[in-house]
Amino acid sequence: EGDRVCALLPGGGYAEYVATPSVHALPVPEGLDLRAAACLPETFFTVWTNVFDRGGLTAGERFLVHGGSSGIGTTAIQLAAARGARVFTTAGSDDKCNACLKLGAERAINYREEDFVAVLQSQGGANVILDMVGGDYLPRNVRALADDGRLVQIAFLSGPKVELNFAQVMTRRLTITGSTLRPQSVAAKARIAEALEREVWPLLASGRITPVIDSEFPMDRAAEAHARMETSQHVGKIVLKVGG
Repeated sequence: EGDRVCALLPGGGYAEYVATPSVHALPVPEGLDLRAAACLPETFFTVWTNVFDRGGLTAGERFLVHGGSSGIGTTAIQLAAARGARVFTTAGSDDKCNACLKLGAERAINYREEDFVAVLQSQGGANVILDMVGGDYLPRNVRALADDGRLVQIAFLSGPKVELNFAQVMTRRLTITGSTLRPQSVAAKARIAEALEREVWPLLASGRITPVIDSEFPMDRAAEAHARMETSQHVGKIVLKVGG
């Protein structure tokens, strides 16, 4: 038997066996089983590099993450709160908002009923925003930022193209950035892995943060797992199980 590890993959994770650079593998944190460990790499690599490396979030700052009940959202809420940030999030139902509050969000905004821009402006604006929506959320995110705020884009579910008045970006010294993991070099991903093992893995081992698992499906029911995701009713990660 070898070591118990979890790893960031370049794709093709629906498999019994995978190949990935050894520098992208991390030990399974103490106290976690393999089911929980499967939820870690993609979300924690994404959140760490975008929120803390690119966004530069620090203790005491106001942080807004959209889609707080998603795998990325539940990870970002816990990690930002554990590192001392004030966490705000959006979600599409009261139940999802309540789940986000339990994970450490200071304020969970039901975007169907409230305007997140107004909520953040009333608090002085967000210092960092993590967004997966794109589209018409871009100008709204800009308005929700504090002066010198940073918007980090990691997806664009509502489309990648939008019109923006860039005068606000210039006069308020805003930063708009973003990234995806897959095209980054082996060395760049290895640096993220090193930072996670040093800064985040102790939080997982202590139980201060934990992956949120919505449901589990056997591999031959992967289509049902996708159907579950497409309902947008899930909170956290959906796991595929290999074998019995």
